[in-house]
Amino acid sequence: MRTAGQPEEAIRSFRSAYRRLVGGESVMLPTAELEPAGRVPSLDELPEVDGGSALEHVVLIKLNGGLATTMGLQHPKSLIEARDGRSFLDIIVGQTLALRRRYGVRLPLVLMNSESTRAETLRALARHPELERDGLEPDFLQSLIPKLEAQTLMPVSWPQAPALEWCPPGHGDVYGALRRSGMLDALLARGFEHAMISNSDNLGAKLDPRIAAHLAAEHIPFLMEVVEGTEADRKGGHIARRRSDGQLVLRETAQTPPEDEDSFRDFRRWRYYNTNNLWVDLRVLADTLQRAEGVLELPLIVNHKTVDPRDADSPAVLQLESAMGAAIESFPGASLLCVPRTRFVPVKTTDDLLVLRSDVYSVSEGLDVEPVPELAARLPFVELDKRYYRLLDQFEMRFPDGAPSLREAQRLVVHGDVTFGPGVVVRGAVELTAQEPRRIDPGTILTARG
Repeated sequence: MRTAGQPEEAIRSFRSAYRRLVGGESVMLPTAELEPAGRVPSLDELPEVDGGSALEHVVLIKLNGGLATTMGLQHPKSLIEARDGRSFLDIIVGQTLALRRRYGVRLPLVLMNSESTRAETLRALARHPELERDGLEPDFLQSLIPKLEAQTLMPVSWPQAPALEWCPPGHGDVYGALRRSGMLDALLARGFEHAMISNSDNLGAKLDPRIAAHLAAEHIPFLMEVVEGTEADRKGGHIARRRSDGQLVLRETAQTPPEDEDSFRDFRRWRYYNTNNLWVDLRVLADTLQRAEGVLELPLIVNHKTVDPRDADSPAVLQLESAMGAAIESFPGASLLCVPRTRFVPVKTTDDLLVLRSDVYSVSEGLDVEPVPELAARLPFVELDKRYYRLLDQFEMRFPDGAPSLREAQRLVVHGDVTFGPGVVVRGAVELTAQEPRRIDPGTILTARG
């Protein structure tokens, strides 16, 4: 890591994670040690506030280190078209500028990039010179750590593609990266007090002045936006309270003992689920990191992969990661806020992308992307055949004229190779099966009965 130019604090963070791995430190959170979080206030309970005052000292931080590998690309995910010819990044920039105009605030937009996303993203940002504010850099870099051979726990060697010997340490790196890059000090020097941190693929994660004012009024050091669980969330990270000290914690699948798997899936008991929309008091973060010498020890997540993610026969490796939401247990007095599902619409697959591009969503003048009101509580379920739609170029070929209308759809499941013409409408629960390539004619109305 040192030879590769990684900062000393990043090296210390990896050393800590490696020692915990070798030492067999348990990352498990047994159900017996936890209890439900209890009542959580909701966003609609917060009073309306003066937006200018609430947002004057807030910075927006977007995690932008991911490539669209799930969709078969090696480009920043945020540069994929989200809607109407605009990329995710275009929409985020537009939202930021609209908030600046509406409330008359500085509101910097800062990205956490990776080595893989930085160059392309900065070229895209250069098309928006109006974003410049207070001389702040537009981004900071997350660190790189070595992938480890699964058997020996030594750094893997892969001469045919040396870049694949490295990986990012998960989005929990955001806190340390803010400090070691100098970005945290730069924000504090300019009078910024709070940051909202979220993923760039979640266009529902927009700044809300009510939340910013709530943090300031209640002196909350760390706030996580959560949603009420549904059956679809049974594999997601839920919030619980540790019985021993009453501290809120995030429990992920990898932290659940096998005997507690049934309990983990009980979304009615573990009612609140992490959205990865987080709010942080920057001064408290700086003081916390200073005491920890720049290393925030978050629960260790050990991901089992192959060194080449596209080659299942390449050597097995371990990637040591952490989740940024897990930092909730590092801040006494951390809080939760229950928010509508409209604030949690991450795009992880082409299934998600089809819904986002469809008429289920509308785009406001300020580029807010929200479901049409009558669908906010019941987005349609979409499942496309991975053989023909998983990769973005495959997906685009089969929807050459855009997404079908899904406003009246409950679900759309496609088995086989189906291409959709323009103006197709899906009504109710539709399941299509094609034994050979099939084209849906323009203007077709698809129903459960065909």
